[in-house]
Amino acid sequence: MISIEDALQAVKLNSEEISNGVTVSIEKANNSTLFKDVYSPINMPPFRQSAMDGYALNLHDDFTYSLIGEVKAGDSHQPKLNQGEAVRIFTGAAVPDSANAVIMQEKVVVNGNEITIVSKPSIEYNIRQIGEQVKKGALALKKGTKLTPAAIGYLCSLGISEVSVYKKPSIALITTGNELIEAGEPLTYGKIYESNSKMLQTALLSLAFDSVSVHKIKDDYDDTYSKLNEVIAKNDLVIISGGISVGDYDFVGKALNELNVEEIFYKVNQKPGKPLFFGKKDNTLLFALPGNPAAALTCFYMYVFVALQKLSGFEGKGLVKIFAKSTLNYVKIGDRPLLLKAYYDEGKVTILEGQSSAMLQTYAISNALVKMSGENEKFCTDDIIEVMLLPV
Repeated sequence: MISIEDALQAVKLNSEEISNGVTVSIEKANNSTLFKDVYSPINMPPFRQSAMDGYALNLHDDFTYSLIGEVKAGDSHQPKLNQGEAVRIFTGAAVPDSANAVIMQEKVVVNGNEITIVSKPSIEYNIRQIGEQVKKGALALKKGTKLTPAAIGYLCSLGISEVSVYKKPSIALITTGNELIEAGEPLTYGKIYESNSKMLQTALLSLAFDSVSVHKIKDDYDDTYSKLNEVIAKNDLVIISGGISVGDYDFVGKALNELNVEEIFYKVNQKPGKPLFFGKKDNTLLFALPGNPAAALTCFYMYVFVALQKLSGFEGKGLVKIFAKSTLNYVKIGDRPLLLKAYYDEGKVTILEGQSSAMLQTYAISNALVKMSGENEKFCTDDIIEVMLLPV
C-alpha cells in the first residue's frame, strides 16, 4: 500500500502532456494550454486612446479653451486642434494627434463653446499610448499559459480568432455493477440508482474536458475484458468506477492484468479511497476508482485531476491549497490518513458531518477537502490547518 504523497508523485511522473497541438477557435479555448507562443499582430492600443470621459486639449498657458468638436469611441475623423483648443472626448476614443492631454470631465466647467479647466494636466495625461499594452510583433502570451476568460478576452482584443493549444485528452468513463439502474426507472429490490458516471462526467465537464465517452458494463469478465480492451485502444485516459476490489464479482483487476496494463500502484493508505488503482498501457493512463460515490469523487479530485492537468500541458499542481482556521474540534479515529469533506468560507473551514465513503449528501454542500494524518491527530477550534479547495 502506497502513501498519499507517493501516489501523487507517481501520477505526476507517469502523466505526460499530449505532444501534439490542435488549432481551435478562441471561443472553444477556455481552460486549454497554449501549445505555441502567441505574438501580437497589432499594437494595442492601435492608436492614442483616451482613458477618460472628458476633453482632449492642445495645451497652452491659460485655463480657458475653445471647444471645437467631439470625438466618440469608434469615430475615425481627426480634428485639428491649435493651441488653446479642445474637443469633447469619451473613454476609448482616438485622441487627435494634435492633442497632448485629456482632462476628465469632473475637472472642467463648460460655458457654451468654451471650457475652463480647474487644474493643468501634464503632457500626455490620461492618454493610452500606441502599443502601451503590447507592441506589434511582441510576445503576447507564452507557450504553456492557461487560457482563462481574461486571457481569451486579451487575445480577442488583438484580433486573434484561433489559437494552437495542447490537445485535451480523450477520456472513457466506465461504470460497473449489476445492481445499477438509471434514474427514472422503477427502483426494484436490490437495485440502486447509478450516480458515479453522471457525477464524474459533470466533474470533467466543469473542468472543460468535454471529449468524454460513457460506458456501462455488467459484472461479467468477458464483457469487462472486451470493453476495457476497446477503450484503452481509443483513449488517452480511462476512468473506471467500481469492480476493482477483491469480491467474487469484481473483474476489473483481473481484466487489466490480462490486458498487460502496467500497475503503477494499487491501494493507497487513505480513507476514503483505499482501493484505488493507477496503471498505464502504452500511452493510455488508467484509474480504477472505488465504487462508493464519495470515495470515487475524492480520488478523482486528488489524483485524476492531477493527471488531467499534466496531460493538458499544465504543471499538475492539483487542488489549490490554502490555510484556514478550524471552526470546531475534530478527532481522527483509526490510523489511516483521512481526506475529509469540508466547507471553506472567508478564512474559516468547517469539517462536515457524514464522512462515509458511500454518502454524497455531505459532498453536495462541501467546497474543500482537509487531510488528517498521524495516528492520534486532532484538530482543535481555531487551529490553522491546510485546506484543499475543490474546483467548484
